Amino acid sequence: MTDAATDSTIAELVKAFASARPEQLQAEFENLAGAVWREGVLTELALPAAPVLVDVLDQVTEDHQGRLVVLLGLLAEAEYPELGPVNQAVRAGLDQYLALVTRESNTQAFTLALLYLLSHFPADRERILGAVAGIGLGPEEQTRLERALASLDLAKPDLGRVWPAPSIWALNASEQDFDQSWINDLSTEQITTNWENDTKTVFGFSGAKAYWSVLNGDPVQVAQNPPSRSDSDEDIDSSTSGLFGAHVEAFRCANCSGALEIRDEVVRCPECATSYPVAGGVLDLTAGIAETISTGNDEDTADLLQKLAEMPTMGLYYESVLRPAYLQIAGSNWGGAVTPSDEDAYIATHIDPVDGPVLDLAAGAGRWTTVVSDTVGPDRLLALDMGLPMLSVLRSRLPEVPAVQGSALDLPFADSSFGAVNMWNALQAFPDDAETAILEVGRVLRPGGTFTCMTFLFGQDPIYRHFQKSHFFPSRPAGHLLFELEDIKAWLDRAGMRIVELSGPETFVFFTAERI
Repeated sequence: MTDAATDSTIAELVKAFASARPEQLQAEFENLAGAVWREGVLTELALPAAPVLVDVLDQVTEDHQGRLVVLLGLLAEAEYPELGPVNQAVRAGLDQYLALVTRESNTQAFTLALLYLLSHFPADRERILGAVAGIGLGPEEQTRLERALASLDLAKPDLGRVWPAPSIWALNASEQDFDQSWINDLSTEQITTNWENDTKTVFGFSGAKAYWSVLNGDPVQVAQNPPSRSDSDEDIDSSTSGLFGAHVEAFRCANCSGALEIRDEVVRCPECATSYPVAGGVLDLTAGIAETISTGNDEDTADLLQKLAEMPTMGLYYESVLRPAYLQIAGSNWGGAVTPSDEDAYIATHIDPVDGPVLDLAAGAGRWTTVVSDTVGPDRLLALDMGLPMLSVLRSRLPEVPAVQGSALDLPFADSSFGAVNMWNALQAFPDDAETAILEVGRVLRPGGTFTCMTFLFGQDPIYRHFQKSHFFPSRPAGHLLFELEDIKAWLDRAGMRIVELSGPETFVFFTAERI
């Protein structure tokens, strides 16, 4: 394309966007954005378009400005970690951006968009932070901006703990020591990669919040109300046989897949002489201990008890802080389209077990295990998760529900052993292996039993989808903790299940499947 043709194309796109009426605005914006930026990659029009977009910023309404500011941020970000020519072309408008961010008439949505844009100019860190000092940013917005504008110090790298904002991580001395211990084991290349992924995650959260707000209005904070449930005055048998005895026929040995038995309060496999430790109402079915003369599990049980005692708070912290933030980015829940009460109601309405125990799979800290328990009764319920901190909270919350430490990708249970399975807000915890998890659910579920699930889909809007994909979590360094609906449908079909209900606003997906 010649320079003249390029200039003409850009002029036409900008004119159509700038003059668009409200009902045409988003379509014209998408045409403009798609011409200069596609899935995080700049097109050949990006560099010549950048100064034109900066110049038109003061000539359009705030509805136009919000979208345009987000697009400028995307252009500036696309060359990260380099500060390339497009970033510098966008940076040329810094005086305008700083004048706009201090404007008293700004909506919250427009301010969020400007903060996302400003976060891409680390060379101007002090000037930017000085300009926003008087606009009353909350701690989360302030610390996200500060972190995005920070530079890596290889002598003292500050990694992790940036999502959803650095301000939410109040680490004690032991937690700081833990962080430093794993950071010390990283190479310079690994430190740099982690730092850059952290920065992309900050961009992703800030950008998603800003873009959703520009399109829909100010975000809201969803109250995390606990479920209501009746207290029981009955004494709880917390012995191993009392907690696990009713469901022992469902258990299988992690080593040989043989049936387990409970004898003298020890869970063991008679086929391969492996014992499994139980502590605090948690049965560890991840590995087991090979028996010699004695059961040999006293030391391991004590170790498990110690681990449980050392991690009492992370599960509750996850529920109150981290999970709501994840629902915002993954489910586009900035407007409160889904509340905890909505989730409670779905589980209570759709879980429909046939005969047999019920499994709350990847149960976490037990927030939704409580709902399952109230729906089917604690005497029918087993909870499984890999995380001891989560299971520790679950057991304190639900002492009548036995908990199993085990993998959702290799369930330690017999075929067709459960009347229902619930897996809430967890499938995305292993996106690369989600089909395996669903196949395992199909294996252990009895015919006619239900599988209730909530997870998240990639957005159809390419810009919001980009922000979803920008999140990098320690357990998933490649990001991408979401799904395509057609993939989920295909996995359920291969697992011998048919969908009986499918719903969900924004980028949530709620579904109930029945084992055929």
